Amino acid sequence: MTFQTALNAASETVLARLGKALDGRADLPLVHAMRYALQGGKGMRGFLVLESAALFGVKAEVAVSAAAAVEALHAYSLVHDDLPCMDDDDLRRGQPTVHVKWDEATAVLAGDALQTLAFELLTDPALGSGDVRVALVAGLAKASGSEGMVLGQALDIAAETAGRPLTLPEITTLQAGKTGALIRWSAEAGAVIAGADPAPLGRYAAALGLAFQIADDILDVEGDAAKTGKRLRKDAEAGKATFVSLLGLDGAKTRARALVAEAEAALGPYGDRAATLIDAARFVIAREN
Repeated sequence: MTFQTALNAASETVLARLGKALDGRADLPLVHAMRYALQGGKGMRGFLVLESAALFGVKAEVAVSAAAAVEALHAYSLVHDDLPCMDDDDLRRGQPTVHVKWDEATAVLAGDALQTLAFELLTDPALGSGDVRVALVAGLAKASGSEGMVLGQALDIAAETAGRPLTLPEITTLQAGKTGALIRWSAEAGAVIAGADPAPLGRYAAALGLAFQIADDILDVEGDAAKTGKRLRKDAEAGKATFVSLLGLDGAKTRARALVAEAEAALGPYGDRAATLIDAARFVIAREN
């Protein structure tokens, strides 16, 4: 199976689980907005959950609720990041953002509900024992909160008012939270479900998450808005420090390739079983959206 085929299959599986979770809920703009926010993404985080689980022989039907949980959490973060009080974006995944299509109140509530849905999904008994589920819940809470994704967003906002561009170590720390923390949780989730050592996957994910953000910064300069589905060159217009502004375009590309090599090396203990995860790392810096 090619990487793109595996990614598409994982996305379909995860979206079906999310759809099932939302079935039967009230016919309200809130629920419609939740479904809308879940559509159109690559599904990379859910894919990482399912693929990391497969390394240990854990079937997709066992791990799918964890994959759906992180995609719900990620969707919430995008809905809130797009709000006027945050990044103020009107386009996401090629469609109007939730607050543009509905209103700000609906967007806030849809994001809130997607966040809580993530933790509801992690209570699924199919994921394993109570200890396994608690570990998944605790890990996702830490990865998404004030020690992870939310911290990264807070550092990003603080940088806008600091009156000086971030240094390379500062932006690396920021992105390790904002982008990298959820990617790491996703890649380690399969090992947690299987009761295996997550350390090699953690090293893989740390390199992958940073490469992912560098690729985003490169796309912001070189990308096509029709392909990325979002407004580009905002960072440069705002004078924000990025990996491209700090390293230069060629330097950023070189750093991204080195990180992919680090990610591949971390998967050495898994041999050929990790081929699709290696392809995922290579995809990250070759993608167009």
